[in-house]
Amino acid sequence: MANLVLYRKYRPRVFAEIIGQEHIVQTLTNAIAFNMTAHAYLFSGPRGIGKTTIARILAKTVNCEKRAEKEYEPCNKCPSCLEINENRAVDLVEIDAASNRGIDDMKELKGGIRFTPTRLKYKVFIIDESHQLTKEAANALLKTLEGPPSYAIFILATTEKHKIIPTILSRCQIFDFKRIGVLDIKNYLHKIAKEEGITAEDDALHIIAQKADGALRDALSIFDRVVSFCGDNLTREAVTENLNVLDYDAYFKMTNLILN
Repeated sequence: MANLVLYRKYRPRVFAEIIGQEHIVQTLTNAIAFNMTAHAYLFSGPRGIGKTTIARILAKTVNCEKRAEKEYEPCNKCPSCLEINENRAVDLVEIDAASNRGIDDMKELKGGIRFTPTRLKYKVFIIDESHQLTKEAANALLKTLEGPPSYAIFILATTEKHKIIPTILSRCQIFDFKRIGVLDIKNYLHKIAKEEGITAEDDALHIIAQKADGALRDALSIFDRVVSFCGDNLTREAVTENLNVLDYDAYFKMTNLILN
């Protein structure tokens, strides 16, 4: 784990660890608890805010072998959960539509749906960057979404919902993800710094949180980069120097001079 970048090392494994998407977590966990999960979801929003992460947690939860009735969190201990956590679950199919966007790719997916799950209860298909599917591929996917088998769940993720054809949108439960607030990101970075044994000034983490522009993954990548630059003591001066951002004191001094 020591060699993993932080956004992979601290990737949430249960719904309770998700930051800044409470409205989506509550809806999904209620649906799971009351056995009301849909066969097709569309997760839409900016990059790095948890779309694929929540998709994987959802796939893990519906397949968890030890989850009791009306519970909504995966145990992360049963064989099904471990297979998904270790990226070796054959019944969890992740497709990058940016590089697998053609009609032949969708035909292959459609052929795979005919077969029941090998190990898990549900066969889950996560299609990332789904807006990049060609028109022909999107229409082929549409036919699959119209009448999928009971054991199949589709989760489409996109940063550009407006590019997806309306007929696909009408067959999915749509969840609009939001950018994560600066305060939420800063508090999370405080937690990560403590876990990693790093001393960090509050102002330093605030600058990183602002620079991330609402994307938690970007915040962790920036945090990783700054730690590589200045070691286990993050100061405001080191962060501003490494990120090449304007120091707030200099900014306010300049604006005061202009006003005067």
